[in-house]
Amino acid sequence: MSQPDPLSPPIDPGHRADASAGWRSLPPQARSLFVLSGLMLALPAGFAARVLTRVFDLPYPWSTSLAIALLGAAFGAWLGLRRYRHTRWLLDADGFSLRKGRMWQSDTRVPVNRVQHLDLRRGPLERRYGLATLVIHTAGTRDSAVNVGGLDAGDAEALRDLLARQVEHDRR
Repeated sequence: MSQPDPLSPPIDPGHRADASAGWRSLPPQARSLFVLSGLMLALPAGFAARVLTRVFDLPYPWSTSLAIALLGAAFGAWLGLRRYRHTRWLLDADGFSLRKGRMWQSDTRVPVNRVQHLDLRRGPLERRYGLATLVIHTAGTRDSAVNVGGLDAGDAEALRDLLARQVEHDRR
């Protein structure tokens, strides 16, 4: 019987995994958090619509503002869902990688030897959904950090511990 890979944290069976090289997606409960954060677009859209209807003295200012706020909410929810679907992470022997986006892609690689320290953050909504944000502080400028939001809380702790062990092993 083969031993499990020590660099693979325990992953919920609900996770989708990329077939290519072990990339992992965020847990299903993160979808709700990403959609909720996207819904926040309704607030500025509704406020801007209300201001514009007053400035240009448009008829039906409240219904116009409400319609624009609803369109902003739908668009924000759609963006949040797409952001959820196109976020992947990978922990291997060399470090941590994060891929985000489809149209505007971001591919971040943090080698083990650049990790300074690791933090876990859990806001009220993250706690509600059993999620956490892993913050990987890197060597460099004061604001050098990689934030990986929407991780399962258990996976985030396992990732933090595994990455910390890698860092300790690398420094020996």
